Amino acid sequence: DLPNEQPFLHFSIKDIKDAIRQRASQTPKGKWVEGFKYDDTKTSEGRKINMADLDEAAPDHPVLITHRGGHTQYGNALAFKLAGINDQTPDPQGGQFERIDGKLTGCVKESAADVFDAIVPNTMTRDERRQGVKLISAMLAKTGITSITDAGGSPEDLQAYQDAYESGDLNSRIYCMIRFPHLDHMIAAGVRTGMGNDWVKIGGIKLICDGSISERTARLSQPYIGRPNDYGIMVMDDVQLYPYAKKAYDAGWQIGIHANGDVGIDTTLKLYERLHKEAPKKDPRFRIEHCTMINDDLVKRMKALGVIPTPFSTYVYFHGEKMKLYGEERLKQMFALRSFLDAGIRPTQASDYPPGPFEPMMALQSSVTRTDIKGNVWGANQKVTVAEAITIGTMNGAYASYEEKIKGSLEAGKLADLVVLGKDPFKTDPSQLINIPIERTMVGGKWVYEQ
Repeated sequence: DLPNEQPFLHFSIKDIKDAIRQRASQTPKGKWVEGFKYDDTKTSEGRKINMADLDEAAPDHPVLITHRGGHTQYGNALAFKLAGINDQTPDPQGGQFERIDGKLTGCVKESAADVFDAIVPNTMTRDERRQGVKLISAMLAKTGITSITDAGGSPEDLQAYQDAYESGDLNSRIYCMIRFPHLDHMIAAGVRTGMGNDWVKIGGIKLICDGSISERTARLSQPYIGRPNDYGIMVMDDVQLYPYAKKAYDAGWQIGIHANGDVGIDTTLKLYERLHKEAPKKDPRFRIEHCTMINDDLVKRMKALGVIPTPFSTYVYFHGEKMKLYGEERLKQMFALRSFLDAGIRPTQASDYPPGPFEPMMALQSSVTRTDIKGNVWGANQKVTVAEAITIGTMNGAYASYEEKIKGSLEAGKLADLVVLGKDPFKTDPSQLINIPIERTMVGGKWVYEQ
């Protein structure tokens, strides 16, 4: 069943500690206890979980909790000890070991989390990966999604998608972008964007420029509200990004760079402008994954290059309590669908799940009303119409993956993918769009979900 996101709005740190204790009781001492989808601003205590909390919950196990945004993790003392990190360990390039008064808090940000990636065992089997695809594919179909872009896959993920397709367990079409560390292997194998079939297709190469919106690590030109010395984190600068981007560009790959803050977006555009100047291509369809905090100059440069922004589609609604840390003035230029459309740019929508819920009806309401769960409006000037929001998620989504000739609209000759809604979104109160039921979902002429 589709997981209900509502409990995540009412969790407490005590609930999390109890869940860790339960898992630890079922796990041999010294073995890892892991958790994901933690959200620091949605716990009732109004503070982040810390090392002391995790030590109390499982003193005999290394514990690692990943934020749903994916850019921060939280560990206990044993986890840090196994990683060789102490109060004196310097911050790595593009990352941070959070400290208060010189003492580790248990939180690691951005590339600092690499120390855990190197020591936490990955025991997932090939068939478990296939089963994971089967599960998420069914979840997507239940919400009316027929195609997705995986904006950060690996060769193992690609194999899992193919395995699920061959076993008949794939209910949504996949455009699988590949993370940059795998680029050399992909090029050596002769793989590039567009290879595959109508169900599983190779997407672009994914690079990371700056931090996260939901975790407040995006690199901004002005500091976060209430944090005068905090401008966010640059994970990779232009010097680090260029060799990967150049190699991918020359080998025929589409490129998608994660950039949230205006500084990150500026850095990304400078890189794309350089690539285009050095070796112009007719239709590279450069992507900026998220492309959250914009200004007029950035929009003009995006238009000139034909860059495709993929802003978060459910964030205003679901993450409204975080918006105050950016401020109302900045929200006028965040998730900027209106600005993009008015400039003649073709944005698509993105949940970036699990950072944001993936339900299209939530995306529709968030984009049309710019209103959060509690009724607060953020950046009303960026509202779009229902018709525009649907086009952004359908035709523009297909365009972003070079597939506008075969999907994105109901036309003769295109793939038989469609959704049947319980109500007409054009005749529904915009504040109730999220409640429109999904009655059926068809992919490839087959009903993959029926209510």
